[in-house]
Amino acid sequence: MKNLQNTPQIIVQAKSIGHPIDFKWNKKKIDYFLDPLEGNEELENALLKINHKASIGLTAALLEWVYWRYIGYTKTNNDLQKRIEALWCSIDNIENTKPLFFDVDFDISASGSVNGPLWIALMNTRMIDVMYRKGSCLLQTELIGLILLARHVTPRKKVFDKWFNRTIVKLEHEYPCQYNNDSPDQTDEIIYDSSSEPVICRNFFFDPEFECTQEASEKAIHELIDHLDCKTNQFLCLSQKVS
Repeated sequence: MKNLQNTPQIIVQAKSIGHPIDFKWNKKKIDYFLDPLEGNEELENALLKINHKASIGLTAALLEWVYWRYIGYTKTNNDLQKRIEALWCSIDNIENTKPLFFDVDFDISASGSVNGPLWIALMNTRMIDVMYRKGSCLLQTELIGLILLARHVTPRKKVFDKWFNRTIVKLEHEYPCQYNNDSPDQTDEIIYDSSSEPVICRNFFFDPEFECTQEASEKAIHELIDHLDCKTNQFLCLSQKVS
C-alpha cells in the first residue's frame, strides 16, 4: 500500500472500477450530500469518537473510493488524486501542505452523474481541510457527506458497508478522540492541536494484514510519501520528497 496507483482489493471487490455510472443523481441528492446531518445522528456520534488525524486518513480513504469509481470517465478525477496525496502529507506534517482550495465557480458543476459527485467530493474535502487546519472540534461531522457520497457511487454497497463498519470500529479503538465532544455546539470556537496525535497510514484502511503500531504506521506513511511526485502537486509546499 505504499503506492497510490495500486488499487485496494476491497474497492475491486465492490465492482467500483469500470462499472457503468448507473446511480441516481438529482437536486435532491445534491442537497442531501451538502447538508447531511439530519437523520445521520448515529453516524455523527461514531465519527465524534475518532481523533483528527484519523479523520483526515478516513477522508483520504473515502476519496479513493470515489477516485477509483471514476477512473477512465473524466480527467477531473486527477484533481482528487492530488488531494489524496496532499491529505496523507498533511497527516505526517500539516506544514508540508497548502490549503486544499476549491473554487465554487470551478468549470464543473454539481449537476450530472459524473461531474456532480466529483464536485461534491471536492467541496466536502475543502471543508474538512479547513476544519483540520483550524483545529475545529467539529471536524469529524464534516465527513458525513463524503461517507454518504462514497457509498452512493459504489456499485456493491454491502461491500462498502462492511469495510466502513469495520474501519470505524478500529478507528475508535486505535485512534480515539482526545477531548470530550458531548456538547458540539459549545466547542465551535475551541482550538485543538492535533500535531501530537500518532500518524495513521493508508495501510490501516486497505491492508487487512497490517499490524497497527506507531512504528509501522510511521514507516508506511513515509514510504507512501516517498513515492509522490511533489513537483506536480500544487497542494504540496515541498521542494523535494519527504523522507
